[in-house]
Amino acid sequence: MGWIKTIGLPFALLVLVGLGSCRQEGRGADRLAEDTAAAQQVDPNLTFNNITLEQPDENGQTLWKVRAQQAVYTPDKQLAKVQNPSGELYQDGKPAYKIQAKAGEIRQDGNRIFLRGDVVATDVESGAVMRGNELEWRPKQDLMIVRGNLRGTHPKLTLSANQGRVQRRQQRIELSGNIIAETTDEPKLKLQGERMVWLMQQDKLVSDRPVQAQRIANKTQVTDQANGDTAEVLIGSRIATLRNNARVITVDPPLLVTGNSLTWNLKRQTLEADQPVTVVHQQEQTTLTADRARVDLEPRVARFTGNVRAIGQRNDSKLTSDTLVWTIPSQQLVAEGNVVYNQADPPATVRGPRAVGRLQNRTVVVSGGRVVTEIVPPNP
Repeated sequence: MGWIKTIGLPFALLVLVGLGSCRQEGRGADRLAEDTAAAQQVDPNLTFNNITLEQPDENGQTLWKVRAQQAVYTPDKQLAKVQNPSGELYQDGKPAYKIQAKAGEIRQDGNRIFLRGDVVATDVESGAVMRGNELEWRPKQDLMIVRGNLRGTHPKLTLSANQGRVQRRQQRIELSGNIIAETTDEPKLKLQGERMVWLMQQDKLVSDRPVQAQRIANKTQVTDQANGDTAEVLIGSRIATLRNNARVITVDPPLLVTGNSLTWNLKRQTLEADQPVTVVHQQEQTTLTADRARVDLEPRVARFTGNVRAIGQRNDSKLTSDTLVWTIPSQQLVAEGNVVYNQADPPATVRGPRAVGRLQNRTVVVSGGRVVTEIVPPNP
């Protein structure tokens, strides 16, 4: 049986190639009318080999074009089951996706296509590729759904999930279930969660559910990692903003940073908090809190602003101030504004406008302006 091409909303409206011959493109309207009448008399149970199916919209623009090794129509003409389909899905009369699969179903009204088994959909414009177990295309809703073992590749991102809902005109992909997304450029940012929306035009991933983020160096080495109840990630610049119970754990220096709003810039190696934040140096047992902070992981300097409080757990010493700069490798503090330094042994309190020193060995020097020292005598 030769190639058969069907156009129109019902599957068998028009046979453009006969059962053993080819038609010239320019034949007249009378011949078209004869073919239409012949197609309506075809037994709907016929099995067609090497068939091409097309579907136009109400304006005559192509919605999709599917080639198949075989097509079998159901008796009610509502469904065509196809084997080894491949073809194009269209938008605004232009190919949007190239598709292929092992099997599929095409509805009579042309508003839905189902593909199953080793599904591959390639975005013609961006080159993005999505693979999965099933694909559903709803052209009037601008919606493509890929279900089951979804794997996607894009010049900026690779991903896997249980399901993806793609709205191409909006440049929006909604991912759900066991999501793993990883940027392609070094240092890589790896994200894991249960629900994410990829806003492609804005180069952004957002999630209203808990997200885990990891910094990957040298392709496979996990260095720093973060968590948040919600997240917003700029993919190209690799900036992750984590909110609500957010925390970042860094390896070098060994810090634990927690707060309700943390912005992590992987390329610049910075952490910023515009809300109250806590930073813990776990090896030195030093804790700092403030209204706002910025940590430069390279060259390992942290700056704190507003209601700053530094505590050294080893010797029960603490310092409060308006601002503080912490050089992490040397553990030196430079505090300014309403400085109050307290230590337990020997008991003492020092107040002044500025302080420099280290809490670990209680070598804090308060200076500038009027300095007040209070020494608590030992109990008799």
